Amino acid sequence: MTKNNDISIVILAAGKGSRMKSNKAKVLHNLCGKPMLYHVIKSSQEISDDINVVVAHQKDAVITEMNKYFNNINFVIQDADNFPGTGGAMKNVSPKNNTVLILNGDMPLITSDSIKAFLNIESEIIMSIFDLTNPDGYGRVIIENGEVQKIVEQKDATKDELSVSTVNAGVYAFSKKTLQKYIPLLDNNNAQKEYYLTDVISMAKNDNLKIVPLLVDENNFKGVNSKKDLSEAEVIMQDRIKDKWMQNGVIMQLPSTIYIEESVTFEGECLIENNVRITGNTIIKNSHIKSSSVVEDSNIIDSDIGPMAHIRPSSIIKDTHIGNFVEVKKGILNGVKAGHLSYLGDCEIDNGTNVGAGTITCNYDGIKKYKTTIGKNVFIGSDTQLVAPVTIEDDVMIAAGTTITSGTVRKGSLAISRTKLRTIKDFYYKFFGKQNG
Repeated sequence: MTKNNDISIVILAAGKGSRMKSNKAKVLHNLCGKPMLYHVIKSSQEISDDINVVVAHQKDAVITEMNKYFNNINFVIQDADNFPGTGGAMKNVSPKNNTVLILNGDMPLITSDSIKAFLNIESEIIMSIFDLTNPDGYGRVIIENGEVQKIVEQKDATKDELSVSTVNAGVYAFSKKTLQKYIPLLDNNNAQKEYYLTDVISMAKNDNLKIVPLLVDENNFKGVNSKKDLSEAEVIMQDRIKDKWMQNGVIMQLPSTIYIEESVTFEGECLIENNVRITGNTIIKNSHIKSSSVVEDSNIIDSDIGPMAHIRPSSIIKDTHIGNFVEVKKGILNGVKAGHLSYLGDCEIDNGTNVGAGTITCNYDGIKKYKTTIGKNVFIGSDTQLVAPVTIEDDVMIAAGTTITSGTVRKGSLAISRTKLRTIKDFYYKFFGKQNG
């Protein structure tokens, strides 16, 4: 999408979000793997190069978190003690361009296409609206003859005004000169003693400025004010993410049971079965992820995973079969078979190796973690423990029940460590006879 060099975007992200019932700033609550505010900024950057984010509550945490993802954001500190509210948030903002689009940091479902609609209307003021069956919690919008007459916050609305179902969706486009004129005139003579951005509408209306309402899709402009809202927004975003990848050729079985984060990508022919969870910067290429498996921040290439497998972060799995109840953590596996019931952590395993059931790379001594390196064509018998650091060279057989504690097993060897079998005749009868006697 081509950016509009005459548009500035302001994102209001200063609020506490008390209805979230959390010590975390509202805009930092995650949606599909990223903070809500991240999604708003990402969509905004597709429209404009002048992005201004207004912060106050936990401002340092918000700025630090957003700087992990973006490097060209202008953060504006709101003097929330002296100038609370949405109008107060605009007092220190200095947008560069002639049109100023004002968004909210708790509207993570907003898309670049949905906000682009504001740019197709010629007016000093454009405000978003939608009609709700239950408008509780929203400011009411009074419209006559196709123009906005006024906005009333729910806290200040009369009984008749509360019966109106047209509500303020909370997104506006102003000319910069309109903001420069009216923002300094705002006062806090209202029930909440806050400076309302919506008062600009009433002042502009008194001066006979035309205020154009723009009907928008609630699914794009849904505000998140509670954890219930957060869960509902996540369902919508999950549907978008999965729809996108299915349109691009990924097969998903019972997609409503699958969770895929925003940062995950797919390439080639992929099949994702039910109850799968895929997170982080994961890349799935030409692979089959079977039911109830979890893949975190890893690369899966030309492989099948699961069912009920767990691929933990920083793993690279290629041309490999990972079976049920196998856990891989920070493992590089190339051309490997690990059919079931194994833990492979901090390891590198090469082509042709077969990992038997119950195999464990013992990578942690309580203080440090160590690496296990396994070469090509190694056959690892069931119930094997590899106590890292250890190296298994190519063409090695490891007998079932073996524990390898250190060093290197040389190419072509058989490694075996078992105690000699002892049998004691009639011990069963003697033992239980004594117990019962």
